[in-house]
Amino acid sequence: MPLIETVIGYKFKNKNLLTEALTHKSYSVEHGFKAHNERLEFLGDSILGLIVSYYLFDKYPSEDEGYLSKIKSYVVSRTSLAKWAKEINLGEYIYLGMGEQQSGGKKRNSTLSNAIEAVIGAVYIDGGIKPATDFVIGWLTQQSLENEHRDYKSELQEIIQKKFKIPPDYEVLSAEGPEHAKIFTVKVKLKKRVLGIGAGKNKKEAQQEAAKSAFAHFRNYEV
Repeated sequence: MPLIETVIGYKFKNKNLLTEALTHKSYSVEHGFKAHNERLEFLGDSILGLIVSYYLFDKYPSEDEGYLSKIKSYVVSRTSLAKWAKEINLGEYIYLGMGEQQSGGKKRNSTLSNAIEAVIGAVYIDGGIKPATDFVIGWLTQQSLENEHRDYKSELQEIIQKKFKIPPDYEVLSAEGPEHAKIFTVKVKLKKRVLGIGAGKNKKEAQQEAAKSAFAHFRNYEV
């Protein structure tokens, strides 16, 4: 897989690790394989969190824990990771089952964000913390992090509360995936009117994405 190695900037000693990182469970089940990328995704999630936390700690020495947490929450969100995966065209290298592929899996945010985390985990196992850090930091340094940590949920509540005297309501629509990597989908509504829908690795992240979606809705429609 020399091309994907060029894309991520790391040459694997153990090519099987890279293959596993790019193998979706649907492909594994369809072809009778045991290995797929969920375990590497689990590891990569933790490695990513560590690298991002240290990067932000070092980059913003005068900021408090709340500020750093807000930026980190965005950086490691499904939306942010999927954006990264799309930038490097990672979807084209993922092995998907036929049904998953036909339903647009190569462009699905959850599939892409999970694969990025799995690749990080694979790089860490194969080469250690330095190449994993180089991979993540190479992406982080290209992001405008200061503009990406808005607390959309708080902003939305302030606007709605001021205008209608009641807070918006959040409702979980679904929670899918394995226990360690569930994807929650949440809608935010004002009485019976749906203002936005979002997804994330936990309810808090999904609520933020739903609130962000609501702001996009406001640009086109009057509340």
